[in-house]
Amino acid sequence: MGAVSKNMRVYHRYLGFFLAGIMAIYSISGIILIFRNTNFLKKEVHKIEKISSNLNEEALGKAIKIKNLKVNKVQGDQLFFEQGVYNRVTGLAEFKIKELPFIVSKMNNFHKANTSHPLFYLNIFFGCSLMFFVISTFWMFAPGTQIFKKGILFTLAGVLITLVLLFI
Repeated sequence: MGAVSKNMRVYHRYLGFFLAGIMAIYSISGIILIFRNTNFLKKEVHKIEKISSNLNEEALGKAIKIKNLKVNKVQGDQLFFEQGVYNRVTGLAEFKIKELPFIVSKMNNFHKANTSHPLFYLNIFFGCSLMFFVISTFWMFAPGTQIFKKGILFTLAGVLITLVLLFI
């Protein structure tokens, strides 16, 4: 076994141990995100917020972060919608929404981070580390061995399945 192979194995091992916690949180939150369009793990929260007055339906939905808000009834200064009521004069909105528990919501921020969020740096590091795992995997076994050849077939199968699922 060459020096490069030995070093790759060592780096792969210790980086793997270092990232084990990050990968566990990332994978759990990723699985939970699959169900984001359902009420899985969500609890109903009653909110009362003072927002701008005289908002239209679309602006109201944005202000209280309810997508596709639809006003069902207008009665005087009150706009009634499925989740609650908004007073156009006072700007007071009283409504119910479903939210994930605090810790789960924070975990989901891993997947939503962009360049304006501090998790952005962790995500870049995590993505680069995963690419290192991809590359270093090919130094774990000597080329030409049976296990390496099977590993290449499994890699190709993983790429193929992913491409098929992306395009169906």
